[in-house]
Amino acid sequence: MSYEVDIKASDGAGLSGKCMVKIQVVDINDNSPELTVASLISLIPENSPKTTIALFSVQDRDSGENGRMICYIQEDVPFTLKPSIENFYKLVTEGVLDRETKAEYNITITVTDMGTPRLKTEHNITVLVSDVNDNAPAFTQASYTLRVRENNSPALHIGTVSATDTDAGANAQVTYSLLPPADPHVPLASLVSINADNGHLFALRSLDYEALRAFEFRVGAADRGSPPLSSQALVRVLVEDDNDNAPFVLYPLQNTSAPCTELLPRAAEPGYLVTKVVAVDGDAGQNAWLSYQLLKATEPGLFGVWAHNGEVRTARPLSERDAARHRLLVLVKDNGQPPLSASVTLHVLLVDGFSQPHLPPPEAEAEAAAAAPADALTVYLVVALASVSSLFLFSVLVFVAVRLCGRGGAARAGRCSVPEGPFPGHLVDVSGTGTLSHSYQYEEPHNFADTIECCGRQSNCPLKTSAS
Repeated sequence: MSYEVDIKASDGAGLSGKCMVKIQVVDINDNSPELTVASLISLIPENSPKTTIALFSVQDRDSGENGRMICYIQEDVPFTLKPSIENFYKLVTEGVLDRETKAEYNITITVTDMGTPRLKTEHNITVLVSDVNDNAPAFTQASYTLRVRENNSPALHIGTVSATDTDAGANAQVTYSLLPPADPHVPLASLVSINADNGHLFALRSLDYEALRAFEFRVGAADRGSPPLSSQALVRVLVEDDNDNAPFVLYPLQNTSAPCTELLPRAAEPGYLVTKVVAVDGDAGQNAWLSYQLLKATEPGLFGVWAHNGEVRTARPLSERDAARHRLLVLVKDNGQPPLSASVTLHVLLVDGFSQPHLPPPEAEAEAAAAAPADALTVYLVVALASVSSLFLFSVLVFVAVRLCGRGGAARAGRCSVPEGPFPGHLVDVSGTGTLSHSYQYEEPHNFADTIECCGRQSNCPLKTSAS
């Protein structure tokens, strides 16, 4: 910018002179750049494609280099500046934004002129990223193992499952539910329930280890977004055993009307195995460990019970003064807390002349067990052979009985059974020697001889007439 000034100088005598002064104003960098925002979007949804956040213009009232400007933003934000028309710029996202990574951005736009010294203007823009339901709830564990002792009280809290959602608002509100079991035979609805808001699990009824030792099911967690997203986790419930079953004696049976009496020879040596008490316990672990104890005996000191296997053995030699009948009371106790027990009564009868049966050694028992299939096959073969022989003998006896009955009937008739008329063709003399055919002699020797003898006693015998 320049100014022109006309100057006139005159003296007292009336003389004057004129001149023009031209003033050139030299610019200095005394004006900072100015930034004007035309449009601004401060809230954008995540996962949006490239979006224009702001449109703004810049100007500097200085001139020359003092009025030339540059515009930029910081480098650690996913945004960029793009020139539009003269002195206009657009603030644009470089890609999709993830609210779960960063929900808020502070962008500083800096405009600097090229003067000396340089002047600059900064403008801050805050961009908020709104949530989109793009994350399903995630359980803290892929599977949970819960332990509950049997005979629990109903509605007992047995554990908790937990899931978190990195979204916000309603998209992060999690609801828990029980999923249908894979095994339709598991009555899940009557076993457990879950609190839909906090994931607490409760046992609905008292559990029995002997009936159900373990079961598993799946739990679902769903958010309240639109559309809702969900995930699953596996829950395995292990029922721990409680000592709620007393030992049960299998042998000797105690519910029979007649007691089982064990025989003991008087010649038995100390350590002789009289009998063995067999018992089981429906519990598990140390609750099922059984021990045996002799509580009462007719003759104390005569018998002993092995604590771990229930074998009842003699403790000393028997004498003539020992009673013939003995009654033993054996206690069977488990190792639970508190321990449970059962008792069994044994009856022992001392007898004379009864020796201990031979007990084969373990090696002989193993050989006998190996030979058992072969012995069974031999028995089957002998039985089959005897059956066939018996059937054959029975057939022969029936045949002989039928023949004898036929001969006796002919004798009682008192007459010959000679057929009237000529003999059959196979009885004709074909050799010319006066003898019957050889085949008939073989087939009916006794009938023909009986016929000759019978006719000899009759006066009207046709054979006798023909012979004369």
